[in-house]
Amino acid sequence: MAQASEVDNEKRAEDSSSREEHIEHGVDTVEALAVNEKALMRKIDWRLLPILGALYAIALIDRVNISNARVAGMNKELELHIGSRYTIALLVFFIPYFIFELPSNIVLRKVGSANWLAFVAFGWGTFMLGQGFVNSFEALTALRFLLGFFEAGFFPGCVYLISCWYVRYEMQTRLAAFYLFSVLVGGFSAILAYGLMQMEGLQGYLVGGNRSWFLIIDFPDKAQKTGFLTEQEAGFVKNRIEKDRADAVSDPLTWAKCGEHLRDLKLWAFALMFMSTTTPAYALAYFSPTIIQGLGYSGGIANLLSAPPVLFAVICAYSFALVGDKFRLRSPIIVTQCIVGIVGLMITAYHEKPGVRYFGLFLGTAGCQGNVPAILAYQSNNIRMQSKRSVGSALQIGFGAIGGIIASTTFREVDAPKYVPGLWTTTGLQFLILALLACTTFHFWRRNKQVDAGTATKPIEGLEGFKYTL
Repeated sequence: MAQASEVDNEKRAEDSSSREEHIEHGVDTVEALAVNEKALMRKIDWRLLPILGALYAIALIDRVNISNARVAGMNKELELHIGSRYTIALLVFFIPYFIFELPSNIVLRKVGSANWLAFVAFGWGTFMLGQGFVNSFEALTALRFLLGFFEAGFFPGCVYLISCWYVRYEMQTRLAAFYLFSVLVGGFSAILAYGLMQMEGLQGYLVGGNRSWFLIIDFPDKAQKTGFLTEQEAGFVKNRIEKDRADAVSDPLTWAKCGEHLRDLKLWAFALMFMSTTTPAYALAYFSPTIIQGLGYSGGIANLLSAPPVLFAVICAYSFALVGDKFRLRSPIIVTQCIVGIVGLMITAYHEKPGVRYFGLFLGTAGCQGNVPAILAYQSNNIRMQSKRSVGSALQIGFGAIGGIIASTTFREVDAPKYVPGLWTTTGLQFLILALLACTTFHFWRRNKQVDAGTATKPIEGLEGFKYTL
């Protein structure tokens, strides 16, 4: 016990020393007050979020546009209707996507966000172009595997990067803006896919990759070196993060520290919750056109009608994000969107009238897509240290890939076009979210009460005064 106490004291002293060094080499607090906070955060928003959102939109189109191509004729041309070929083509993407999440985040911190994110964007763009020339199921499967390898590093890297720039109660609106922009663009992918095909071959992606390298900004502790922020602005950003959660300074991610973070059970709860909301999100993205086609519409009309539910989901989810950040709430937002999703999925599964079933897609998409940024923010608000954010985002989004696997395998060809077993599976996962949320919220509430009463045996997340967001 004495040795453990000494280790804890040394660790806290090290953290304190790092923070003091950060403030010493940053800017004076009085000097930082001269910075216009709203203007500075707006500057960061416009430089950070649009480029990440645009690139992820392209990634999302690459990933789910197979559903549009399927109803447009690819099913027949590549004989995807035989056995489980379509399911396999979907499934193979998520295997490398899951495996390479954490290694990618480790590389991201070492080589810099601009270098790494631009590299993986160039890689998936190249293989996405290759999909336009496939003439066999085997070639399609191979290219989707490579697509998953390169895309593995992008989404967790973006979430990790965004979470390092903002204080906790700015997080959900920023994550929502980044993610929902890509979802909105992906919802109109049938139109955009045509535009992407008009690009001059690989040159278009070379230009996109080069522009990404110049536009993507690095972590706050490196932003001053690139000239994006002045010394005063960089110090102000780091000081406000330090005040919020004391992790403005990067702590090295070692394998020992990675193992320590993975022993924190709440990271696994966050990951399971994320898996449970990405399963219906992927399922509706992949199978909505087929479900709508089953209502009696042609393939082209089905593709067009799959866009309005996405637009509705974006509006609802961003509205919830604004409410969540303003009132500093996370779990009530997640509960509400879960209930909306459950109602929508059940309407889609069982109602007889085509118009009402289509309305169910609006509710199902809104509930499930809205909980993606909500659950990401729930985790980001309740952990600290950059190494833990790196591990947590990789684990959480890696489990999101498992959600994609579940969606690919439970929505079977034999169940088309209603997919009742798949819709029941996704509904059951919404109840899993509610159960996990009840457990984490109770635990967080109890720990906060202990801090308030002065009876806590140790500080939450190793920081005196830190409290969980409920």
